[in-house]
Amino acid sequence: MYGFPVFLALTAAMGLSILLSLPLIYSRRAQGRWGVGLNAAAIGILFFLLADVFSDASPILYPRGYVANPAYAFAFGGAFLLAFVGLYLVDHSAVRGRAEPGPTGPLRIATMIAIGIGLQNLTEGLVFGVNWTLGNLGIVAVVFLGFFLQNISEGFPIVSPFLGTAERRRFGEIVGLFLIGGLPTILGGAIGYFWSSDLFLVVFDAAAIGAIAYVLLPMLRVAFRPLEDRAATTRRNQIVYLGVMVGFLLGFAVNAI
Repeated sequence: MYGFPVFLALTAAMGLSILLSLPLIYSRRAQGRWGVGLNAAAIGILFFLLADVFSDASPILYPRGYVANPAYAFAFGGAFLLAFVGLYLVDHSAVRGRAEPGPTGPLRIATMIAIGIGLQNLTEGLVFGVNWTLGNLGIVAVVFLGFFLQNISEGFPIVSPFLGTAERRRFGEIVGLFLIGGLPTILGGAIGYFWSSDLFLVVFDAAAIGAIAYVLLPMLRVAFRPLEDRAATTRRNQIVYLGVMVGFLLGFAVNAI
């Protein structure tokens, strides 16, 4: 296999491919019904990521079918709770600290989504780094292409809290959020290149699942919030159902390449 500089360049390409979704996100079509559809597709992608991340940890958690490894299962549950409850406490302490009570702002939700995706991408980097050091060239090529394309789609969940709102999306803030989600791929790759551990992979997979599960709840609440007009609510809900399905299938199709 090639040396570390080539490896680092490839992990950077995987992690930073998330920036390729910027043109579509800043398109005029990312508002109105298109905004509702993109937001719903982002929810579908996050649902897929939950399943995808768990599939990475499940062979370690269940090495003999349905019989779980107690130590890894305990570590998985603890990391899940730490991420989920940790985000809850941070989120609600921030809301209590506001001068006027109100819903959590789009930027805060987007930041939490970016953190969850960043934890998931860190484990992707670990997988890439381990297979690189083992010399599995075929697996490395498949992993690179799959993660590269998947990371492009992950820009939509991060920016989804801004879609359909009046809040201005500053370019620097969006790029910063994308880097929170994408740069951990490089960190995970470097760790996997020099060192690997099943426990480490399980802990970060569980933390990613906990973070993604937490941010999905407010996204679903906003997506299905009743409108003043009942007919408009029905039409919006139809778009949401379709968008979630398309987003999930998109994540599955990209991951299957």
